[in-house]
Amino acid sequence: MEDVTRSVLAEEILKRLDLENLCSVACVSTTLRSAVVSGVLPSLTSLDLSVFSPDEVTLNHVMRGCIGLRSLTLNCLRLNSSAVHGVLGPHLLELHLLRCSLLNSTVLTSIGSLCPNLRVLTLEVADMDSPVVFQSNLTKMLEGCPYLESLQLNIRGILVDATACQSVRFSLPQTLKALRLQPLLESEAILLMNRFKVTANHLSLADYSSLLSPSSPSFTLQSLSLVLDLISDRLIIAITGSLPQLVKLDLEDRPEKEPFPDNDLTYTGLQSLGYCQQLTSLSLVRTCYNRKISFKRINDMGIFLLSEACKGLESVKLGGFPKVSDAGFASLLHSCRNLKKFEVRGAFLLSDLAFHDVTGSSCSLQEVRLSTCPLITSEAVKKLGLCGNLELLDLGSCKSISDSCLSSVSALRKLTSLNLAGADVTDSGMLALGKSDVPITQLSLRGCRRISDRGISNLLNSEGTISRTLSTLDLGHMPGISDRAVHTITRYCKVLTELSLRSCFHVKDSSIESLATRERQAEGGSSKQLRKLNVHNCVSLTTGALRWLSKPSFAGLHWLGLGQTRFAGRKETVTDTICRERPWLTLCFDGCELGCYDGWEFHTPQCH
Repeated sequence: MEDVTRSVLAEEILKRLDLENLCSVACVSTTLRSAVVSGVLPSLTSLDLSVFSPDEVTLNHVMRGCIGLRSLTLNCLRLNSSAVHGVLGPHLLELHLLRCSLLNSTVLTSIGSLCPNLRVLTLEVADMDSPVVFQSNLTKMLEGCPYLESLQLNIRGILVDATACQSVRFSLPQTLKALRLQPLLESEAILLMNRFKVTANHLSLADYSSLLSPSSPSFTLQSLSLVLDLISDRLIIAITGSLPQLVKLDLEDRPEKEPFPDNDLTYTGLQSLGYCQQLTSLSLVRTCYNRKISFKRINDMGIFLLSEACKGLESVKLGGFPKVSDAGFASLLHSCRNLKKFEVRGAFLLSDLAFHDVTGSSCSLQEVRLSTCPLITSEAVKKLGLCGNLELLDLGSCKSISDSCLSSVSALRKLTSLNLAGADVTDSGMLALGKSDVPITQLSLRGCRRISDRGISNLLNSEGTISRTLSTLDLGHMPGISDRAVHTITRYCKVLTELSLRSCFHVKDSSIESLATRERQAEGGSSKQLRKLNVHNCVSLTTGALRWLSKPSFAGLHWLGLGQTRFAGRKETVTDTICRERPWLTLCFDGCELGCYDGWEFHTPQCH
């Protein structure tokens, strides 16, 4: 009878819980521990440990009972090569190793020798070895994984060498359907495309009929994503000529200097994209930090040609096109009738006029991102407010957005993510959002200087939906935010799991105490526990707040940002006090955003 009860418990209840809740249940009694270890863990086929960064001991405890895994995702911020080596094996079909700040390239050799059946592989690694050593290990890995269908390789670091991936073209398995490489030289990318083309040219006419078959002997790449030193006509033409079956193309470049006129992207390159008749997703971005380098040879005419050549696009992302105006962007909205995602960055000539008739052309829009577009005002948002399917609206750094459009935003019944960073909204505007039924789960008000504690009260204490749905809130760089706002948050936000108070100078120890009190209530089941908290550069915090950050408070915290606070001067003491008996908690003193998603390659997290 006991075996039957344990089986029912595992099948009907425990298998519905996530890993963290399973660990909590296992601590209750030996019976429940046995049910978890013998009834649940062996049956898991997929395990995602990306939300926190385990150490080697924690990882070994978790993996010990997971004997049936086919898919594994790891946050490797605190794992070395030997720890990762221990979880590899031929049973894995899908492997994602993220934020590998401590791993050297020998892990590539281990993957090749221990995981011969991999179909999907994602690697985010720092440049800890020379390019020659890295290339050798990369070749061994690819030769050992002949069945790969998806490969994402992201190499980051201060001394990163764009030639590190140059050996890829000799070793890529022909089963590959999705490829992402970062970084890669334009010249190497063209050689890679030429190899694809040569492979296809060696097919007989009979083979062409089976090009789209999974058993085809040639490359049938459908998704290509590259981060390069330069995007040029030569590159685009090489891609479209070699991979006409592409469905998704994502290109980003980061040139060190202004490209020569005959070696840049022009109308010719954009028009050649029409050869990829199955293309539904296109991203072209030029990112140049602290340098005024952009696609200066593309104006409205280039975008006209693109919109006519690629009418089947469902997702468009354009960044670094300062000479394209309303006419060019509007042509995309009108020509691409199935457009669902539209993103534009740094378009200084894009204004409200581009969205004048948006409901008559792109009523299928689900995600709109207009980042750093200074001419966009509330009038454009009012037009977008008529797109009833909109789920995400990003207006980051559009400083002319004001309260007048928030009533339109409040009418979007499917909107779950809203970014108003840097907008000219006020406490009154927050009242409009607070009274609405819009189910926002992610909200950024970063840098909204006219919002004060009263605005946060208007947002969360107005009997609307947002206080019951909000899970991620960014209040960074807001001088009007103090302890009163944090007290409001702890009282009304019952499902909040991520909170950023970065550079809020008036946030004091009382805020930490209030959040700690909320966490104890969350343990009783009345609300969710906070997973990520960023108080970077909150200069009014004192070391007295350490008692509230220590156990048993914040039991569910996975990540805590403490850079440029008084805690930073006592790293060892703070790390020992806060992380004692909490091996899953990552402390960041290096100024990263929530979770170290960007910048992990530049620092080593604190050892516990």
